[in-house]
Amino acid sequence: MNVEEMYQEIILDHYKEKHHSGLRDPYAAEVYHVNPSCGDEITLRVALDGDTITDVSYDGQGCSISQASTSVMTDLVIGRSIEGSQLLYQHFKEMMESQGRIEPDEDEFEDGIAFAGVSKFPARVKCALLSWSALRDALIRATADTPATGPATARTAAPRSAAHEPARKEPAMKEDRV
Repeated sequence: MNVEEMYQEIILDHYKEKHHSGLRDPYAAEVYHVNPSCGDEITLRVALDGDTITDVSYDGQGCSISQASTSVMTDLVIGRSIEGSQLLYQHFKEMMESQGRIEPDEDEFEDGIAFAGVSKFPARVKCALLSWSALRDALIRATADTPATGPATARTAAPRSAAHEPARKEPAMKEDRV
């Protein structure tokens, strides 16, 4: 098995066995992001204890790359500081925008190194970055709502209004090869 095949297997494994999937309470912020070019979508919640991410939960639909990237991201950021997670986001984004020219650090990215191959396909980069952008947005919202001296307050889910969210399509469950 060559490295590319191993990376494909990592992506498919995370797609089939999504880590931290399912929306959970309590949470400090919830965001909804969509990639209009391919239809990937995610609702993501982040829970904080001070400046530490204690949980990331999500509900999403989309291709194997977007779903696997979300699974990998949650593994990497839960237990990490907000600052450390934002730095990891920057490094992941740089890798994804490098078109395969950046060799990822396996110690930093763990299973996220599998997306180095995806970076060679510009049309798929947005798929891999969707959840990372959602996390970044959720962290900004959570910390904006938090006094500088205290932890984020927990919220429970409010009923969704059709006026605030586009209609969802039934998921087309496909196993895309990278």
